[in-house]
Order: sequence, then C-alpha cells, then structure tokens
Amino acid sequence: MQQSVSDRAHLSEPPLVFFDLETTGLGQSCEIIQLAAVSGGHSLNLYVIPRCRMEQGAAKVTGFRVRRQKLYLHRQLVLTNSLREVLVSFIAFLQMLGRPLVIGHNSRRFDCPLLVRALHELNLRAEFESSISGCVDTLPLSREMLKDRCLQSFRQENLVRELVGVNYKAHDALEDVRALQALYRVLQPSPELVCRHTFSLDTMDSKPAVASGKKDKVPCKAQGQRPLWEHLSPMVNITEGKAKDKELHI
Repeated sequence: MQQSVSDRAHLSEPPLVFFDLETTGLGQSCEIIQLAAVSGGHSLNLYVIPRCRMEQGAAKVTGFRVRRQKLYLHRQLVLTNSLREVLVSFIAFLQMLGRPLVIGHNSRRFDCPLLVRALHELNLRAEFESSISGCVDTLPLSREMLKDRCLQSFRQENLVRELVGVNYKAHDALEDVRALQALYRVLQPSPELVCRHTFSLDTMDSKPAVASGKKDKVPCKAQGQRPLWEHLSPMVNITEGKAKDKELHI
C-alpha cells in the first residue's frame, strides 16, 4: 500500500527526548546535581556530586544534601557518577534514539546554557550537537498554544495540573521529565509550531520566537559511586516508564 504524504512526513519526524536538570541553585555559576531524560518508555536518571555548595533554597526545594563527599536525597544515600560520565551517558542515550529533538521546559534560558557550559568544559559539545536534531523549549511553545486560556502561570507544575489533570512531585528531574512528556502528548503541537520553536546551541542566545518569562576540574569519583554501565543498563528500561505513564493517564 502506498503511503500518503502525511504518513511519510510523520515517519520523517525525529524522535523526542524530554530532559531536565536539578542544580545547586539558580545562578549562572550553579552546577548540575541530577540529569534525567525520557523518551517513550526509555529513561535515564543520573546524579553528580557538585563541586560547589548547594544553595540553601535549592536544597530545601529539591531535598538534596552533600555530606562528606556523599550525596543524599531526602536523607537517603544516592549513588553518583562524575560529571563526564553523566554527560557521556546522556549522549549515548541520544545516539541510541537516533538524533532526537531535545525538549525541556524553560530550557532555553536555564537548562541548555548550563548543559552547554558543562559540555564545553569537558570537550563534549561537538559530540552532543551531532547527536541531536535540535532543542525545543515548551515554555514559549505552550504560551503560544494556550494564549487564549487565560492561565495565571505557565510553570510546568501548573500546566500539568490544568491540562493533564494530575499533581506530581516537582523538582525531581525524573518526575519532571515524565510529567513534561505527558503534557506534550496532551498539547500535541503541530510540526510547524515545533519547527518555529526549535533552536540550536549556537542560536540559543538569540531572541526566542515568543518571549519567555528560567572549574576546570571534574570531581574525583567519590565513595558511593558506581560504574557507568550499571546506570545505563537498568535506567534505559521500558517497564518503569510504562508504569509511570499509566499513572499519568497517558
């Protein structure tokens, strides 16, 4: 049977990866402490011991604490990897999916600049850029799509509550990306709209299509860290993602 033009266009669309970072604060000098990504049922969730101190406000919101070079989340010890290992894992995740679009909420102003800084430090930027088709920020995208809804806030938690109909544990990167994937499925932006809101790392600092409202050393492997392959094997897994999708009524 011959495929229609719309079917061929759909097949040619890149896969989607939703990602989020938790950090030591909100300033330009803050550091990554958690990186999570999902694509369908596949998920990646990795932690880093930061090189700088956690800001008190960030620690209160996220529940992360660093004590004696160990990372704790809500008083539970978290297994970690070096920043390089985390970024290499993220790139491998993207390559596995075949040059996807990387999607985040307020990512153009916050997550992507922070990610670029880390990639540049470790000479991984070129490898990352060759592994993706582009980046999309759902904050300006949702503002354009929902401009007639009179929403008081376009924060991700509010959008998920209003459109998906659930509350979730925000400020945990893995929960955030699962919720963002659910939100995106409800929004169903057109390919043209997605294209209009797609940017590259090089064009990241240019003005978005719609205005939006977010040192030299890598730390040594600390006690409590585990080899990189132990993260990739269980975390790139369909079963856990599917269970959470059901919880979000997808």
